[in-house]
Parts: sequence; C-alpha cells; structure tokens
Amino acid sequence: MPSTFSGTTRRSRLQHSRRALAHSVSPSAWRSTLEIRRADPTIAIGFRVGLAGAIALVVGGLIGHTEVAGFAALGTLSSAYLRYEPYPRMAGRLAGVASLIVAYTALGALLGVLGVSIWAQILLVSGGAGLAFWLCAAFRITGPGPAIMIFAAAGAAGFAHTAADAVTATVAAAFGGLVGWLVAMAPALSHPHGPSRVAVARALAAVSGIEHYGPGSVAAARASIGQAREVIARTPARRVDAHVAELISFLDAAESVLDSGSHDSLTARREDFSHLEAELRKVRPNLTPPRERTDVTMPGTAPKNTLRESLRGLSDREIGVNVARVTTASLLAGGLATAAGLTHPLWASIGALAALQGVNYRHTVQRAIQRLVGNVGGAVLAAIIIAAGLGYWPLVVVIVVCQGAAEMVVTRNYALASVPITAMALLVTSIGNPVGADIGATRVFDTLLGVMIGVVVAAVTIRLDDRHHLDTT
Repeated sequence: MPSTFSGTTRRSRLQHSRRALAHSVSPSAWRSTLEIRRADPTIAIGFRVGLAGAIALVVGGLIGHTEVAGFAALGTLSSAYLRYEPYPRMAGRLAGVASLIVAYTALGALLGVLGVSIWAQILLVSGGAGLAFWLCAAFRITGPGPAIMIFAAAGAAGFAHTAADAVTATVAAAFGGLVGWLVAMAPALSHPHGPSRVAVARALAAVSGIEHYGPGSVAAARASIGQAREVIARTPARRVDAHVAELISFLDAAESVLDSGSHDSLTARREDFSHLEAELRKVRPNLTPPRERTDVTMPGTAPKNTLRESLRGLSDREIGVNVARVTTASLLAGGLATAAGLTHPLWASIGALAALQGVNYRHTVQRAIQRLVGNVGGAVLAAIIIAAGLGYWPLVVVIVVCQGAAEMVVTRNYALASVPITAMALLVTSIGNPVGADIGATRVFDTLLGVMIGVVVAAVTIRLDDRHHLDTT
C-alpha cells in the first residue's frame, strides 16, 4: 500500500510539473506580461532613488574616481528597499540592506583579487544568492530583492585585480549605501506620516474592493486594516498629532463597515473611501489645513517584534526550500552559461534568481517573461547609447533617469521596469570597464538562459497546492 501511494504521488507531481511547464508557453502566460497593476505612490520614490544615484555618480566624477562610481550607484539602490516601512523601523533595516550590498561587493572583489576560477565564482556566488534570498525572505525585506547584492558581487569580481581595487570598490559601495540611507530617511523630517498614509490607503482600497471581489476578500481587508493600525502604532510620540487621529478615524470607519456586514453600508461609503484613498496617496502633509495638536488615543495594537519574527523566519521550512531552489537554479544557470562559452555567466545566475522571486509559479513565469522582454528592450537601448560614445557626464544623466524611471513603474509592470533596469546595469558596467555595443546581445542570451533554468526548476519543484496558473491556462 505505501508503495502504491508513493507511486501515485510521484505521478501526480509529474503531471503537475508538466502542466506547469505547459503554462510557461501558453498564450495566457505571455498575455499576463501586459498587466498594468495599480500601485502606491511611485513618483516620490523614483525621485529619491534617482537623486541618491545622482549624488553618488556626481561625487565620483568630481573626485576623479569614475571607475568605481558605478559601485557607489549600486550602493544607493538600498534606497529602493522597504519603501513603505514606518521610518523608525526602516532606519535599522535599511542600514542592514546597505550593509549587505557592501558585503557582497567586498566578497566579489575578494574573488577577483584571488583570481578564483569562474567555476568557483559560480559556486560561491550561487551560495551567496541563496544566503541573500534567505535573509531577504526571513526579514521580509521588500524591494528589488537579492539580485542587487549578486550584481554587485559579479561586478566587483570582474573589476578588482588588486587589493587596492577591492578596497576602492568596497568603500565606494559603502559611500553609496550611506547616501541611499540618508535620502530614503529624509522624508521622515518633512512627511513623517507617509508610510501610515499609504497603509491606510491600502486598507480603504481593500474594503472598497469587497464589492468587486466578493465576500472572500473580507479577511484580506481586515488584515489590511490590522497592518495599517500596526504602522500607525509605530508613530513616535512626538509625531502624534491631529492627522494621526484622522488616519485612525478612517480605519475605524472602514472597520465599522466590515462589522456591519451590510452591502448597503459598503455601497454608501465606497465613494468616500475612494476619495480618501486617492488623497492619502498624494505627496502632501495633510488632507486638511494643519491644526493644533490634540490628545490622540493610539491604536491598542502593539507593534510586533520584527526582530523576533524575523529570527523565527530563519528556520521557516518553506523559506528553506525556496533557498535551495534559488541556489540550485543559480548554480545550473551559471554553469550552463560557462559551458556554452557565454562571457558573463554570472548574469545568467542573476536571471534565474530574479525569476524565482515570484510568490507562486504563475508569478514566477510572469516575472521570467517580463524580465526577458524588458532585457531585450533595455539591451537595445544600452547598445545604442554605448555606440554613441557618450562621455561620463552624459552617461550620469542617462543612468539617473533610468534609476528613477525604473522605480516609478516597477510595481505597475516588471517588463516596463526591466527596460531601464537593464540599460542602467549595462551603462554602469561600461563606466568601470569600457565595453562594446555587443554587450547587449550577451546580456539577452545570459538572461534567456537564466530565466529558462529558473522556470524549469520552479516547475520541477512546484508545490502540489500551487495551482494559480491552472486558472489561466
């Protein structure tokens, strides 16, 4: 009986994997790349990321270290992480992200100085990819994910040939990380309630969406309200004012609609909630003219112990399985790229890693296709710019524009974001190591191999209860 059961399970898994692979080439999978999602405020985020990159690149040019300015620019990408975290919590977590980027830059530089073979580099960097994924998942680090860390390591490995090179690249990344941290935290002085406003806007949107998505979305709406209350609860005492009271009242109103269970009640408040949501997403200090500080009763929900939860996440079995998938896919992609004679095999590893950041198999396939399509567009754009032979300062302008543009669209459509992301990556690479326009074609081939490996690994290891893709195939 046990052998019969195990045989049935194996056949079921094999069939599930086959269906998953079939989905990756289905019309619905490719159509999904065109989806434009609704997003939280992006202009301010894009501006901050672009500003941080501009500061790093301008300083690098002014002090005569253009060869490592790209590593400083990579360090500033720490500002793209944790974009809607409450500022008190963001401070320490963002410093950790910046430190990871610096550490991976140092690791890559060390590999370059030691003259480690490409096969050993692939092995070590793949292990590093798994580690970075593990930390980002366990500590719930939202944003670009571990791909930035691995790109920094790959770039440093190719750049550093001496100890001085390694030190310079690492210091540049550290400088960029500091700039990114300062720029990301600056709004805490002028718009301290920004994260709370976004959290409340999300909660109102979730409640308004019940009429469209049905009763099954009520639990998600309650969770969104709870999350918003937790974000507000992290407001420092000196920042508690009348606007905080407004935000709490909005959540109370939303919760009362859920508690009533009345369709008429929801319909009556939907227009109000939609208006408030739109206002809350705007970059402005208040919905109403500033008022005198009043006594505010803060939410009874105590902020969760993020560190304790994260440490618990380090031993999470599901995260561990995903770490194994990422490590395996990165290793296979890099190894096959090397065997095929591709000149930047670590880019293939990054492609596999990026694809496997999806929350389920359908999302993995969608990200893989979007990354491939975006890489083609970005590679063509970068090839044209490189062929034009622009000097350092014009390249700085293009890179900064690409950084900002990517952050403005990444939460709406990953394919659109991948165009400026790819162009920026190739142009940053060209600063420290002059390359030809054919680097674009190399990037496309590496990415194609990487995302294919990522999708195959995801299909082979797909969970039996992961069936999101079956609804659209």
